[in-house]
Amino acid sequence: MRRYFLTLMIVLALPVLSWGQQAAVQHVLPERRDTVALDTVALDTVQQLSKFQQFKQSITKRINDKLNEPYDTTRDNRYWWRAMKHGKVNFNDSSMRYPKFLMFCYKTYKWGDKAFNSYDSAYVVGTGKNWKLILKSDNWIDSYTGTPFKGASMMINSNLVSNIGVSLSFMAVSVGYSVSISNLVHGGKLSNKVDFSFTCARFAADAFYWENSNEINVTYSDKNIDDQKHKFRLPGVKRKAMGLTAYYFFNNRRYAQAAAYCFSKYQKRSAGSFLAGFSLQHFDVKHNADLFTDEAKEVLPEQTEIPGILYNDYCLLVGYGYNFVLGRKWLLNLTLTPYIGYRYNITVEPGQKRSDISLNLRGRIGLVYNHKKFFMGLQGYADHHRYKVKDSRLYNSMIELTALAGIRF
Repeated sequence: MRRYFLTLMIVLALPVLSWGQQAAVQHVLPERRDTVALDTVALDTVQQLSKFQQFKQSITKRINDKLNEPYDTTRDNRYWWRAMKHGKVNFNDSSMRYPKFLMFCYKTYKWGDKAFNSYDSAYVVGTGKNWKLILKSDNWIDSYTGTPFKGASMMINSNLVSNIGVSLSFMAVSVGYSVSISNLVHGGKLSNKVDFSFTCARFAADAFYWENSNEINVTYSDKNIDDQKHKFRLPGVKRKAMGLTAYYFFNNRRYAQAAAYCFSKYQKRSAGSFLAGFSLQHFDVKHNADLFTDEAKEVLPEQTEIPGILYNDYCLLVGYGYNFVLGRKWLLNLTLTPYIGYRYNITVEPGQKRSDISLNLRGRIGLVYNHKKFFMGLQGYADHHRYKVKDSRLYNSMIELTALAGIRF
């Protein structure tokens, strides 16, 4: 009896004695090897947990105990509050008796969900999760091609910018931010991007802001001088853009743009849709001649250097998007949207027109792999603009490739 009592006391005391130790401690009794094995396993299990893990387990247990404890389920005016404290609120339960304001919010949500977020379940289904956390690697360039003035031609490409970023989504709303790796390593403010999106079954809206200040690669020639092609790098040119785009999906019962770019839906069968909407954009290119290299100052005439670009676009767009379902877990989306409208040039030289027709083209491609609550994908994006003021004609583009991985919860 004394031997069993001694063994029991050792088993109970070892977890306390082992608090904070790094290495496992084994206590061996000579005659009961089965008891020794049990003691060692129990001790190792306890010591594998850090103090933080033990604290986390304790908090989790208290929360679960609170959620699972019995409560009054009488369907009176206070039931919603008691149910919410125990995590038992069901937003699809129409019998819940909320206060007036909460009932108004509830009915508004149900109406909006039915009116704007209803799908044909044979084609589109929900993921069952409201939150999404996404890590992404964003790689992009901006380019400019054309004639800055009569007799000259110029091709400009920025260096490839590699950003890393994160996006957080709740239901239809998503907010993201990415910053250049060079910013993080060397400091400064080379480039960064901010984006916002709202996507439901019937329509979607995207807003963005990006800026890029890295060096550009220039190929320049001027027939008025020597007609030779000169290639050089050019610092001191800052480019930035911001915009808002909203569009309506006509085949919104069977086509889910959110399945390809927001990851809040599953597309079960291939389907496509025409879309139409509007686009507002502000574009700004400024240069600082004091930062130009000697080579650039020698090639570029002082009075022309690089023309600044500053304009606003107000456009209507039409397009088409299609989701290709590739097996049970893969999805490929292709979307093309030309848009046309009015361009207002904010700064112009004497004799130049302030307004012009805006002709643009945007394309997107998205490849997604879904595995339970995890997903990963590749996204491509290209936005092309035609710019014309007097003798200046430029085509500016932004081209982007993004790799991402995320989790739904």
